[in-house]
Amino acid sequence: MQSRLTRRTLIGGLAAMAPAAALAQAAAPAAAPPPKPITGPQVGAPPTDLKAPYPAAGKVNRLDPRLDILIDADAKVEKVCDGFLHAEGPCWVGGPDGYLLVSDTITNQIVKWSPTEGRSIWVSPSGYDVNGMNWNPAIREPGTNGLFLARGGVIAAGSGGRAIYRFDLATKKRTVLVDHYMDKRLNTPNDCATGPDGSIYFTDPPYGLLDRNADRDQPYSGIFRLAPDNSLHLIDTTLAPNGIGVSPDGTKLYSSDQATGWVMWDLDRNGNASNKRLFVGRDSGVQGGDSLKIDTAGNMWAATREGVTVFSPEGAHLGFISTDEGVSNCEFGADGYLYLASSTRVLRVKVKAKKLMFRTA
Repeated sequence: MQSRLTRRTLIGGLAAMAPAAALAQAAAPAAAPPPKPITGPQVGAPPTDLKAPYPAAGKVNRLDPRLDILIDADAKVEKVCDGFLHAEGPCWVGGPDGYLLVSDTITNQIVKWSPTEGRSIWVSPSGYDVNGMNWNPAIREPGTNGLFLARGGVIAAGSGGRAIYRFDLATKKRTVLVDHYMDKRLNTPNDCATGPDGSIYFTDPPYGLLDRNADRDQPYSGIFRLAPDNSLHLIDTTLAPNGIGVSPDGTKLYSSDQATGWVMWDLDRNGNASNKRLFVGRDSGVQGGDSLKIDTAGNMWAATREGVTVFSPEGAHLGFISTDEGVSNCEFGADGYLYLASSTRVLRVKVKAKKLMFRTA
């Protein structure tokens, strides 16, 4: 995630976890002084009790008339929730009267928010949890990252636990779906998505580790498919990936890549990927590449240095939602809003695009 690196530099001072140079390093960093160890669990700022009318925090920037089908140019971007150290992976649960779940990767919590109930802690600790300890000096992001509804619960990219989890929505019980590949631990799963057959696709870069070289187990930043039978299949080892998504017809897989932009593969009926190629390159003028969502029409809503950039299914740059702080991920709510995880807070904006959901067991 190129935008992730910029964002992480911004939160580095808040988390007091590592020097800015260590946070901004790439997947293969240059030699630098060793980062300072984490001395204990991190605590976020006290949240503000936000109520409507919510404060403005950005705007919609229309570059192509086709954007009008997806979002109004004068739609208000508003801050609805704060108190995070680093918000990630928003996931809407339920219908129009449902609620939002948001990972705080650093405080090791999943936060719940709704317009009627406000903010509360849904799960804590959400990720790293060993012998009563919810932090580890080798792990910069002990919590969960990307969240996605699938398999009758919430699927989580467990950065701190170095695993893919399933949370039961009723009991909040956490089950490890996978945490090893070829007898080695996963690095720090970052984002996840599901396909029409129930496969879970996820990215596994080392971004959540304090030392991305010494503390990793897998020698590459992998892209994986967890099949419905929980067998794990390696798709790619050549990228520096972050966000991941599947097209509405289930025939395309997308991932962001720090080096090139956004790439895509063809998917067959069994969820196997082939024919990797560029979807949107850096020559588009769009930089960064954090997490992403695909809507029901096949448009990509990608967290970039612009904020949230909207690409058509053909890769055309339709416009972007700019904000006054960086954005790491977004989510379509059943209430008609797009929710943005933006550093220490959550934003929303009214949209006409709809969330892509595959009905799988």
